[in-house]
Amino acid sequence: MYQSTTVVGNLGRDPEKRFTDSGTPVTSFSLAVNETWTKDGEKHEKVTWFKVTAWRRLAETCAQYLSQGRSVLVEGTLAEPKPYKGRDGEWRASLELTAHTVKFLGGKEPQAEELDELPF
Repeated sequence: MYQSTTVVGNLGRDPEKRFTDSGTPVTSFSLAVNETWTKDGEKHEKVTWFKVTAWRRLAETCAQYLSQGRSVLVEGTLAEPKPYKGRDGEWRASLELTAHTVKFLGGKEPQAEELDELPF
């Protein structure tokens, strides 16, 4: 069996790097994926947020080069959505993606650099 999800979006804030008890680097960042459409002459927009986690060398590189607003393509494994109730009382789902590949799109530092790493 194989499952892969690919998303393209912008970082919502700077990545956060930390280390496991055994010293393995892990970096997390939020990714906003925007969808826009027009219906009956009215423009609509929907933003879907993903919590992305990168491990090992990929974690180090993401922490070093990514920053808020940067566009990236992330390919990885999507965990089962976790439901929660938002501040407005509406039910939502937390979407968590473990990155296998991160492509930097645009920006100042490494142009279209592709990094591959499996988390296992």
